Amino acid sequence: MKSHAYISIGIPIYNAEAYLATAIKSIWAQTHELWELILIDDGSTDNSLAIAKQFEKVDSRIRVISDGYNKKLPARLNQLIDESKYDYIARMDADDLIHPDRLAIQINFLENNPSYDLVSTGVVSIDAQNKVYGCRHIDDLYAGFESVETAYPIVHASILAKKSWYERNRYNENYPRSEDYDLWCRAISKQDLRLAVLPDLLYYYREEGNLSLAKIVRSYKDSLTTYSEYKKTNIVDSAKLEAKIGAVRLLDSLGLLQKIANKRNKITMSEELKDSHQAVVDGLVAE
Repeated sequence: MKSHAYISIGIPIYNAEAYLATAIKSIWAQTHELWELILIDDGSTDNSLAIAKQFEKVDSRIRVISDGYNKKLPARLNQLIDESKYDYIARMDADDLIHPDRLAIQINFLENNPSYDLVSTGVVSIDAQNKVYGCRHIDDLYAGFESVETAYPIVHASILAKKSWYERNRYNENYPRSEDYDLWCRAISKQDLRLAVLPDLLYYYREEGNLSLAKIVRSYKDSLTTYSEYKKTNIVDSAKLEAKIGAVRLLDSLGLLQKIANKRNKITMSEELKDSHQAVVDGLVAE
């Protein structure tokens, strides 16, 4: 049964001129058409803001917000919560794409399973030329978020959640590289992470080409700091962190840092599955 719920979609933008238009067009391609799109510029120095405003002119469902400052992602995500008009909020990054059925599948899941507050999906990895090269997903619905762990099978940008959940679980703006991990840990510690991860491949993640040594190191350090707030850490944990940092520094020195993107894809895609999703991506890009 088709949902009649409205969704607020939020895209924080920082220097995403190369991909922003296609990201927005993938929202236009959604089979669930009841939405508003909030484009929040985070002090971009390229043409991103002008591109966003062009789309705002032609679609009344699109709203652009810009204050000229670079406040970082967590602050903009909290702003999205405050600005959203509707009872459901969807995340998306400015350089990614989403499957045409993403919103329809996720909103139907939440409406048919009211015990959950959030729903995430599997992802297909694409490169800078929109080529599909991998994917990762769980085999069956997963909802085992009872204790604080070092990692979770949650793709942050694929989240669709009830606004009421976000209003009581806001982002910590002190963690610009691990704001999502911190959020999951805090919610779990309050027994307030009723989240389902679907196996469906509904999010196209432009991972390869977007990694940097500084971002990875900061993410590793912030994640351990967050974990230590809920679980006692020891010298072994610190040694593991230093080993991970040493490994990425070595990869970076060899010009192989982007290989991490390939390693994250734990599922081997069949040629049939790869061709199927490549056709979807090609269609979105050509819109």
